[in-house]
Amino acid sequence: MDSENLIGQFLRARRELVDPAELGLAVGPRRRVAGLRREEVALLAGVSTDYYVRLEQGRERNPSAQVVDALARALQLDDDAVTHLHELARPGPARRRRTGQRERVSRQLAQLMDAWPQTPALVLGRCLTVLAGNPLGKALFGGHPHSDDLVRLVFLDAEAREFYPDWESVAANTVGGLRSAAGLDPDDPLLIETVGELSVKSPEFRQLWARHDIRQKTNGTKRFHHRLVGDLTLHYESLTVNSAAGQQLVVYQADPGSPSEEALALLGSLTTAESPREIGKRIPTEN
Repeated sequence: MDSENLIGQFLRARRELVDPAELGLAVGPRRRVAGLRREEVALLAGVSTDYYVRLEQGRERNPSAQVVDALARALQLDDDAVTHLHELARPGPARRRRTGQRERVSRQLAQLMDAWPQTPALVLGRCLTVLAGNPLGKALFGGHPHSDDLVRLVFLDAEAREFYPDWESVAANTVGGLRSAAGLDPDDPLLIETVGELSVKSPEFRQLWARHDIRQKTNGTKRFHHRLVGDLTLHYESLTVNSAAGQQLVVYQADPGSPSEEALALLGSLTTAESPREIGKRIPTEN
């Protein structure tokens, strides 16, 4: 993965997604590039073509905040993508990483999740691997070959499209969330391994990764079709774990009195009645 020109990769990918016709630009048979030309982005952003070309080629790496905002408007970026572009323009110091270091969940956080027997909760790592979960959280995603890895579950599980009725949306948000979670550390070995494997095994992942979409996993609503309890519509909140960089606590809940709340209650009763192997793969918590 090329980490030398992150801002150039992002700008190039994003301009290829903009429809020039929506901006009132002429689209004719002589247009041979997808999306906007470099000179069109420069014109829309109010910068010289030469300066923009240097940005894409990595010969200019520190545009001002005003230029970044102008480029974001020209490329029609949403809030998450704008924030990401600003971060690329002002990267922090390189991270020092210890080879083989495992992500760990604190015992206190694991105990907190276990105190929510009616609320599914997971802790996700920087590449959306499941580091820990309470019994109901594990049961919600249990029974799949990749229950401990939400990215691989979406793209490599044969039943993923049944488990996620809105699979296309989930897939796009998952890849955007992976890019956001990876942040400015594209040389992370775990990220390289994940992206490399999925790019080979999943054409859908490969296409979505090339878009450079950014999705902050904050909150939303997601539909599931669980093999044991049927359809569920759950709201989720994603909270940053301040004591562990890169970790997210994700908590799911159903609307009170809804069929989904009843289904969650049933799943909870099955969780206590069946063994962990029957519910799905249990994920060990680090002390």
